[in-house]
Amino acid sequence: MRIISYNVNGIRAAINKGFIEWLATHPAEVICLQEIKACKDDVDCSKIEELGYETFWYPAQKKGYSGVAVFTKIKPDHIEYGSQIEQSDYEGRVIRADFGNISVFSTYFPAGTSGDERQQYKYQWLNEFHQYLECLRQTKHQLVICGDYNIAHTEIDIHDPKGNKKNSGFLPEERAWLTNFFGSGYIDTFRHIHPDKLHHYTWWSQRFPSVRVQNKGWRIDYISVTDNLKESIKDAQILPHVKHSDHCPIYVEIV
Repeated sequence: MRIISYNVNGIRAAINKGFIEWLATHPAEVICLQEIKACKDDVDCSKIEELGYETFWYPAQKKGYSGVAVFTKIKPDHIEYGSQIEQSDYEGRVIRADFGNISVFSTYFPAGTSGDERQQYKYQWLNEFHQYLECLRQTKHQLVICGDYNIAHTEIDIHDPKGNKKNSGFLPEERAWLTNFFGSGYIDTFRHIHPDKLHHYTWWSQRFPSVRVQNKGWRIDYISVTDNLKESIKDAQILPHVKHSDHCPIYVEIV
């Protein structure tokens, strides 16, 4: 199974920039999208479906905000919309597709950049989501957690660690949460394959268009798997040449 995670920063905007043409290159069987900012009815899905993808959408209640989706060429056994956590589900942050023994999530972690209140909610969401996953693992044992985590984990995951040490997305508490997460039975697939690779990022600020050209980015998008899938990780890559968003897709192959 080839899986891609991609924060498209608005699916309609991404389509206008060639997203469907990129899908036609068959980049993966399962595409997990974040920040779709649309409902299924807002998009003509016929061209996507012609490529063999069945689409499942979980938008936020607020129009034009957040939202996640799964496009898949493999028929899922079950789709779970939301995590049964009220505010998270209101904001359309979690969708899960079950394929046999493997459950694949598309998740959009909150950002804390708009102020202290949202930063505190981010910490709340992180803890609630981790607890949700731990409960789920009692019955669903092989999990693939795709998404925009909105956290750069270590200094090699961000172009300017010293300059960003007080910024949301690279705060010590956020990084500690991610360290704890990976220490509790989850594997960062990119770092599993590329433990020391430098200058590989998944997001570049749109405030200054030159930063992507100069590759001054952050690695804040991840595909994590439960440790019982460790031997199944064949490949993991970041795809910075794909440019429909301020993020780029990330990729994992599980055999």
